[in-house]
Amino acid sequence: MNESLPVFRAVDFGTAKLMPDVDRERAWLLTVDGAPQSYVDLDEPAHLEFEYARRLGHVLDVVAEPGEPLDVLHLGGGGLTLPRYLAATRPGSRQDVVEADKGLLELVGEHLPLPDGADVTLHAADARAWLEAAPDDSADVLVADVFGGSRVPAHLTSVAYAREAERVLRPGGVYLANLPDSAPFAFLRSQLATLGTAFAELALIAEPGVLRGRRFGNAVLVAAHRPVDTAALARRTASDAFPARVEYGPQLREFIGGARPVRDEDAVPSPEPPDGAFGIG
Repeated sequence: MNESLPVFRAVDFGTAKLMPDVDRERAWLLTVDGAPQSYVDLDEPAHLEFEYARRLGHVLDVVAEPGEPLDVLHLGGGGLTLPRYLAATRPGSRQDVVEADKGLLELVGEHLPLPDGADVTLHAADARAWLEAAPDDSADVLVADVFGGSRVPAHLTSVAYAREAERVLRPGGVYLANLPDSAPFAFLRSQLATLGTAFAELALIAEPGVLRGRRFGNAVLVAAHRPVDTAALARRTASDAFPARVEYGPQLREFIGGARPVRDEDAVPSPEPPDGAFGIG
């Protein structure tokens, strides 16, 4: 049982709270202004509690041979859940994490230290500004999980941003994004159309209830220049406690419909989640 006390701290962009999980001895939930950001189990870095994190993990599992090290760029840091996962499942991976909130990075470093041997470099910087300065062909995977509060910032949703992501990725690289939305999916459809201007292959992972418009939720967008193993992804996501579907090909093109790519001057943040959407007040 985890008998640690909660930790509260004012960080650069709000109030962070670390809540111990009473059922797991060294596990913590990180929230900022009440919005859940990360779940970290210090004893089991490969444990992914959040549904969207498991789906991102499934993609990370199938983009290369099991255990093969990768060079990964994370836009958005939170509790560094996915960097820990990759360090455990793909030892030797080199990872850069870009997080605008320096105070949050300091809090996480103090209370949720990275495992010994994890090759993870932290950068306190704006995600797009850092991306624009990054070298060409320098990453195998780019994971975008950036939230200002509970919304994806507008400057990380445009064609110009997508082109920067494509430039930084190697030819066989894969782009992943955690995107929240609900029916009629104006934001999600526009993001698929936007990434489609820079990448030849797209896939979307989401719960059927979200795709049918029954509730607000997270979807994982996958973009690459090569086909991703959607059959392996479908098997993994279908076996989760909350199963998800993998949409691609004609079905995904039908979902995108007439959505238009987003220009910088027209970009807007992701929609505000409804009260109680993530079960935390």
